[in-house]
Amino acid sequence: MISLSGKEFLETNIKEFIIPSEKVAHVQAGNSLEHALLLLTKSGYSAIPVLDPKYRFQGLISSSLITDAVLGLERFEFEKLETMRVEEVMTKDFPTISIHADFKKAIELLIDHPFLCVVSDEDYFEGIMTRRVMLKQLRKNIYHS
Repeated sequence: MISLSGKEFLETNIKEFIIPSEKVAHVQAGNSLEHALLLLTKSGYSAIPVLDPKYRFQGLISSSLITDAVLGLERFEFEKLETMRVEEVMTKDFPTISIHADFKKAIELLIDHPFLCVVSDEDYFEGIMTRRVMLKQLRKNIYHS
């Protein structure tokens, strides 16, 4: 059984461990699917946050959601990439975490997701908390406690 030094680690605020919004690739809800697919391809990410014009979190868009949207009965209907908007395809079924949350809450959510979108009390997108960052902090706490 692994023993962590008290509750200190689990009660640590995630704020200083997030990747800030300025460094996170994102699209706006009104962007075309073509724009989103280009950004996903260039960035190498499988999914990115969708924001409204005021930088409030709206959902996620992924390569697979875009592919599904342009998949016809017999072929990919690539012409849809120009006309369809991100908001038509994005998923809203994705957990967010508050900028004020602690590691305990983040660990619970990161079990099922590679990253979490971090939002302010007003739903402004603050950045992302990745499973990688969480695991690095967990490793640091285990081996150096």
